[in-house]
Amino acid sequence: MSDQGSDPAVQAARQRISAVDRELLELLNERLALVRDLHAYKRAQGYAMVDPAREARVLDELVAANPGPLRDAELRTLWADLLTLLTREAARLLDEA
Repeated sequence: MSDQGSDPAVQAARQRISAVDRELLELLNERLALVRDLHAYKRAQGYAMVDPAREARVLDELVAANPGPLRDAELRTLWADLLTLLTREAARLLDEA
């Protein structure tokens, strides 16, 4: 059995995965900043922080746009968890400000 760490195909795939991970991280932090700004506005206006109908629409729109191979059920789970996490982080950022 050869060492996969020295395999050029494995190394190339890992480098691309790492680059995508950094892109995702940048986009998640950008989304978090947008959510934080929205929550600051909502707090100032006395609006609820979470809009379940809006979240359901977001999930439905993402599922409709999903070309796969990620299954729709997993996409819903992933995005629902992401929305929860970003809402919590936005609240934390606002509380720390």
